[in-house]
Amino acid sequence: MDSTALLAALAALRTDRLRLRAVHIDHGLHPNASRWSAHCRRLARQLGIPLRVLRVTVDGGRGASLEEAARAARYRRLAQELKGGEALLTAHTLDDQLETVLLQLFRGCGLAGLAAMPALAPFGTGALARPLLECSRGELEGWTRARGLAWIEDDTNFDERFDRNYLRRRVLPLARERWPGLASAVARSARHAAEAQRLLTSLARADLERASDGAALSVRALRALTADRRRNLLRLWIVERGRTVPDTRRLEEMAGPLLEARPDAHPQVRWGDAVVHRHADLLSLADRDAVSAGRGSAPLPALELDWAWRQSSRCALPGGGALELVGASRGTIDLDALPEPLAVRWRQGGERLRVRSGGPRRALKSLLQEARVPLTERARMPLVFAGARLIAAADLWIDETVRAGPGAVRRAQLLWRKPTGGPP
Repeated sequence: MDSTALLAALAALRTDRLRLRAVHIDHGLHPNASRWSAHCRRLARQLGIPLRVLRVTVDGGRGASLEEAARAARYRRLAQELKGGEALLTAHTLDDQLETVLLQLFRGCGLAGLAAMPALAPFGTGALARPLLECSRGELEGWTRARGLAWIEDDTNFDERFDRNYLRRRVLPLARERWPGLASAVARSARHAAEAQRLLTSLARADLERASDGAALSVRALRALTADRRRNLLRLWIVERGRTVPDTRRLEEMAGPLLEARPDAHPQVRWGDAVVHRHADLLSLADRDAVSAGRGSAPLPALELDWAWRQSSRCALPGGGALELVGASRGTIDLDALPEPLAVRWRQGGERLRVRSGGPRRALKSLLQEARVPLTERARMPLVFAGARLIAAADLWIDETVRAGPGAVRRAQLLWRKPTGGPP
């Protein structure tokens, strides 16, 4: 009914600038699914709207309920169907918002869950809009009946084995008797929660910028934050890596014991198909199966390379690419001041070098941030050391101790030749 009302209302608003098409998802779960598809085709023809019927396969594995699995399959297919510049409009109502907030609350969710469904959000290559969120289901039904529109009632909506149906049919009628304005009040609370969540996300993004080291997180930076800011940052980091946030116990473990463990212990926290693991001063998020198979178990190469540069001006790097010293009349490196052997390592945090004569030794992290080096590149950047002293950060910065001055006779340029596919 609600989707029928939305489609009819939009059909009446069509102009040359507002183009409209309809999509129906056939989940293949109900014996009447083909009848529902046929009804949608008739309605679309009646309204003069092009329609596509898309079939999906619902996988209820990994402990997901049938409701959750069907929803995931539906939105995955809708995201694939959406074209650039399009918005997907769904007919969620004020009553749907009420049910969503309460179900999230019963599950013990945080602010993001209580914020429930936004009226507008990014989706696929475009946006997801819910223009009916302030309309009640009763208002829509009256509008639809007044226009003589027919709709299909999904009989699974009466199956009280599903949480949403039980809430809708058993709990909410009693609650509305006591609190008639319940739906509007809860929707207002959801808007407050969404506003608070936006502030938390802004704070997490600022903390993430300071703590990010390539795709990994600095343990030292996380330890400098209060426990609640650590958890806030970790949630955003996990979501932006395309994973589901773990339960409270695992998140607490990540924000506490994982950070306090010995650097050489390589501790891990696993959930679903993901794993967060610590290597030295970095936290990394990886695919659980890949880690179990021995791939991706460390966020960066856990090794040090010796580079006898006088014997070979080229140092091959793990995963492809190389560092190379190339003779150049205006090269920035004084070869006569360059020790041998050199060592090539990767970031562990706390590295410093002096990039200007007489200037202070600068934190490499600050230099990377100022230069806007992409986060994905920072953790894979090879660093050149002479003993414990950092003398070059890839081909971006050279320490003053090896920088060629006016009287330098033998000069060279350090080049970081990256793999063809980018950093490994």
